[in-house]
Amino acid sequence: MRAFINPTSRKLALAGAFAAAALLLSACGSDSGSDSGSDSGSTSGMNHGGKTGASAAATPTASAPALVGAPGAFNDADVAFAQAMIPHHEQALEMAKLADGRAEDAGVKKIVADVEKAQDPEIQKMKSWLKGWGKPESAGQSGHGGAHGGHGMAGMMSEQDMKDLESLKGEAFDRKFAELMIAHHEGAVEMARAEQKDGGNETAKKLADDVVRTQSAEITELRKILGRL
Repeated sequence: MRAFINPTSRKLALAGAFAAAALLLSACGSDSGSDSGSDSGSTSGMNHGGKTGASAAATPTASAPALVGAPGAFNDADVAFAQAMIPHHEQALEMAKLADGRAEDAGVKKIVADVEKAQDPEIQKMKSWLKGWGKPESAGQSGHGGAHGGHGMAGMMSEQDMKDLESLKGEAFDRKFAELMIAHHEGAVEMARAEQKDGGNETAKKLADDVVRTQSAEITELRKILGRL
């Protein structure tokens, strides 16, 4: 015999089933939200103090300007500083190379070593900046002539100055080298101070700080050398 089911009871049973299903779905939604928050926390690290995954992921971009070759925002003064300082440093390295077999004074030889150690890496840095900024390495100067032909820049030696230095040896070389390098360094310090004042890029301004500090100290040492020669 088929059991008789009261229609009212059937409706009540169905209503209860729907209510239970709704509660189950609601609970799953809450669990999913919790899991999502947990996953976000594990992705961005447990010490982000409740940051969402999106905000935590954005944090590392703050360090992007420190990348070599792309040192962040810049202005015309930063570009001019790098474009001028590259050939300026290159000429200082040429002067230092002439000391090989010509210099006698221990103080001159130390200055030569310091120039070679500091200025070649600085040239490479500035070239990487200009590349990252999409700017040419030279501001209207072509080829190797930037080192000898850029007398318009502060402290640059003329071609004759370089020839005169090359012709000397011993104490005469040491004296001439000190005189020329003092003038050369003073020019570099002048350009670096302009970058400190007008530059906008913090990485470039930091290098300008280094130039002012180190080359000012070397000027002092070169003057002492001249005083005893």
